[in-house]
Amino acid sequence: MSEETKQPVEETPEPQTGPAEEVPQMEETAEQTEKAAKGKKKKEKGYTFTREQVEQMELAAKQLESVKDQFVRQTAEYENYRKRTTKEKENIYQDAKADTIKEFLAVYDNLERAAASEGGENSPHKKGLEMIFQQVKDILKKLGVTEIEAAGRPFDPEKMNAVMHIDDENFGENEVAQVFQAGFEMNGKVIRHAIVQVAN
Repeated sequence: MSEETKQPVEETPEPQTGPAEEVPQMEETAEQTEKAAKGKKKKEKGYTFTREQVEQMELAAKQLESVKDQFVRQTAEYENYRKRTTKEKENIYQDAKADTIKEFLAVYDNLERAAASEGGENSPHKKGLEMIFQQVKDILKKLGVTEIEAAGRPFDPEKMNAVMHIDDENFGENEVAQVFQAGFEMNGKVIRHAIVQVAN
């Protein structure tokens, strides 16, 4: 073998790149970022206002608060107005309904008298009147109209009109002895007072 082949080949060591070199670079980058952020913060804090500008801002804030207060008040007023008009409309409807029903109560009275005074039990005419009378009762019930129960009850001046007074031991004090004309109420409101006779 020749001398060239006998000599070992010398290898040049390659520079090692590992985590040890990267850490200082990362630390430097973090420090640079912190410095840049501090520099920005310092720049942002540098606002100054003149006295006139401050006064204008305070005036604008007061005007905004005033407009906000007006808005809140107007919203509350509108809500109250809406509720009030809704209630008024409902009351107008109920009053119109009560007035209409009141006009039909005369027909009710006539049917009641006719059904009571007509001939025998087997009379087809009497049965027809009773059916019509029952139909009128059912219609009134659907409309929310109820007859005021007066017979045998204590006299109630808010629901009854007393046209006669008798002394009778069979009845209690201020008890209704007889009903001359039925009274009616709708949703707790009297449409027509009952006309009654009061005992004792």
